[in-house]
Amino acid sequence: MFLGNPFNRRGQAAGVWIGCTLLVLAACVKHLEFPPLGEPLPASAKLEIPPSIKDLTIRYSDSCGQLQEIPLGDRLQEALQEGIRRTFKTTVDEGTSENSTPDYVIQVDLVDSSFDLNKEALYDRAPAVLHLNATARIHDRAGVFLHQTDIKISRQERLRLEQLSKNCAYIIEPFVRDAAIDFATRVSLYARQVVAGQSPSSSAEPNPTPNTPASTASNLRFKATLLDENSNLIFEAGEHVRVRVDVVNTGTQLIENASASLTGTPAVIERFPTTNLKIPSLPPGQTKSLEFVATLPLLAQPQPAEIRVVVEERSGVAAPPQTLSFTIAPTGFRGDNIGHVPAQAAGVRRPDTSVIAIGLSSYLDPRMPPRKYASHDAETIAKYFQALGGVPSSNISLLTDRKATHSQIEKALFEWLPTRRMKGATVIVYFSGQALVSPAGEIMLVPYDGAKAATTLYRLKSLESVLAKLNPQQAILVFEGNISPIQDNPKTTIIPQWDLHGDKTIRLIAVEGLGKGIDDDGHEHGLFTYYLLRGLRGEADTNRDGKVTLGEVSGYVRQKVAWAAKSQFNQEQRPLLFPPLKPDDPAASLVLTALPSITSSEAP
Repeated sequence: MFLGNPFNRRGQAAGVWIGCTLLVLAACVKHLEFPPLGEPLPASAKLEIPPSIKDLTIRYSDSCGQLQEIPLGDRLQEALQEGIRRTFKTTVDEGTSENSTPDYVIQVDLVDSSFDLNKEALYDRAPAVLHLNATARIHDRAGVFLHQTDIKISRQERLRLEQLSKNCAYIIEPFVRDAAIDFATRVSLYARQVVAGQSPSSSAEPNPTPNTPASTASNLRFKATLLDENSNLIFEAGEHVRVRVDVVNTGTQLIENASASLTGTPAVIERFPTTNLKIPSLPPGQTKSLEFVATLPLLAQPQPAEIRVVVEERSGVAAPPQTLSFTIAPTGFRGDNIGHVPAQAAGVRRPDTSVIAIGLSSYLDPRMPPRKYASHDAETIAKYFQALGGVPSSNISLLTDRKATHSQIEKALFEWLPTRRMKGATVIVYFSGQALVSPAGEIMLVPYDGAKAATTLYRLKSLESVLAKLNPQQAILVFEGNISPIQDNPKTTIIPQWDLHGDKTIRLIAVEGLGKGIDDDGHEHGLFTYYLLRGLRGEADTNRDGKVTLGEVSGYVRQKVAWAAKSQFNQEQRPLLFPPLKPDDPAASLVLTALPSITSSEAP
């Protein structure tokens, strides 16, 4: 289970064992990370793995209701083989000729397994539990049975939703690999004990860690992980955090009365109800997990902090300590200052980006339902792209309420926009208001002088046609508001057709299907736009490079809006992204804003 660490605000590892970020873990990890198992035994061994393990598959339903399959058997086989290679000086692969008779044969058979993912517990961090129950047997080179034992693991962890694609799948690969290594470690330690001529409960131990005196070597190894409440890896003042400690006994004795303790920055450590936890009795090869929980102190300015984790046995012998370094960020994203335009990011100029921001809080036709904060949202979006996106004011067209008539929207698209630079350019169209949908699914935006008559509306196809003719390098449509049928009582199910094919436009839509975007009265914004602003302001900067990309902000907004709608408003609102972005899609890395430094004047 010693694989994968979250990263702190600076992008540095918050623990030890590996150096890959969580987002690229599956791609960069090739060598499995095991706890120290001692010097390889001077013998040869062959590992026999039945199809019940090789073909084992995890099946679960993702957040979009689609069935997903993970080949757990591949991970288990890879981990078991690596563990045996680390345990014996020579290994004999399956299928090798009979002339290559190994000194020992290790057989691992699966008894049963289970996997559960509770998506309803918390939208963007779902508790997952994986159980594996197997039997390990060892024979000598003559086929004489030597010993048998049960190998059981129970891995529990909260899984985050991925940031790209349709925001459906969970980041499950690190969890699966950790479980595979946990399982393989127990098999390897068991094989070492038996081959050394000892029972699994004997007192002999593997060789101590290199460069560590035998008298002070501990058989405890652990991984410390720092987790924030909302899983965005920004450790905000006033936020709940957890220090998770996963401990493994790499020795051959039962370890009792061991403990884990925390020290570090006083302002942080004093927030923990306890800084010392007892580790339950830990049999050889077994793992245990425990957590410390605290609330970070309220601060007006960023403050670096660290938590030092120590795991030691009753005798005082300790495993190598681990330090979790991070920065506590001020809670500078509340409703009383999200409308305050941040300082302009130094050196950021994007004359090749154009923005059309349209907001309609009222309509000429009183039968059209108003969007309370639509015009204010459009104004704030325009200001953010100018301040943080480096878009010149001459490249921003703002149309609100009476200025957002059908003819004014046409003028902005057909007369103003073509005068902007288009070669290698980005065009962003933000629309906050109402959209009506025909029985066939055609989408029509409602201008100020629009009504429930197709001739007064602005067809999405017309907008797409304009963008196709101008041919910018990238076009982005952001829709905030309500989506309703143009007919009062439609007789058939209507599915809005946002997903138009054959164009370059990325569409980030506030509402799935027909529905109403939530007005967030506490923050005086549409809920979707509120989180869009927070994302552009810096919270979506997942890799902490000071830049917010389209991929980062789309994943952040979809995650946060769905979570906030459910937890704070007891409603359902799931933003959509068309077409889905893949990690290697150039549009995913398109930079939208750059971040200025946070000053005390911006703090609440």
